[in-house]
Amino acid sequence: MTCPNLVSWPSRATDFRPFRASLAAGFAALLLLGGCAQPTPYAPRVRGTATGYTDRQLAENRFRVTFTGNTVTSRETVENYLLLRAAEVTLAAGRDFFVFDTRNTRARTRYSAVPEGPVGPYGYYGLGRAYWRSYWGVGFGFEPDVDIVTRTNYEAYAEIVLLTPEQARDEPRAIEARDVIRHLAPTAAPPPPR
Repeated sequence: MTCPNLVSWPSRATDFRPFRASLAAGFAALLLLGGCAQPTPYAPRVRGTATGYTDRQLAENRFRVTFTGNTVTSRETVENYLLLRAAEVTLAAGRDFFVFDTRNTRARTRYSAVPEGPVGPYGYYGLGRAYWRSYWGVGFGFEPDVDIVTRTNYEAYAEIVLLTPEQARDEPRAIEARDVIRHLAPTAAPPPPR
């Protein structure tokens, strides 16, 4: 005797094929995006962006210079680019020496909570790590299965005072602009071609 309308359960591998395919596609997309992340190039900050350098003249011999990097630009690179921009501003103003009056580097850290898997009707579909999950790997809404992702970017700020050669001789902190450019300009990442 056969029972009509009996539903046979598919195998576990068949059930999770769409989930595995979407998981693989998600990992592939993350790898592609991760490969695209580049440190901030040495370029001016343009309207609508948050990275690059800025400078503003505050007085005849005083300028404010900043450089902001993205989350894959190291603190050392941000500080080197600030120093390079200060040297360029000094030469553009017709001087050869400058000194930092104030200088600071600030770290901005953002935290994001990212679920470990796609959200299902009863919570997050997980990978079956916890003992209270059912056989099928379905979790419940109260499970805190999230990854905390931190992103830090650095912003360097300085006020520089331009010096005459006579003032530079008497100032032990004086920096020669041409020397800075000679050492740092070859390592600066150029902006991407347009």
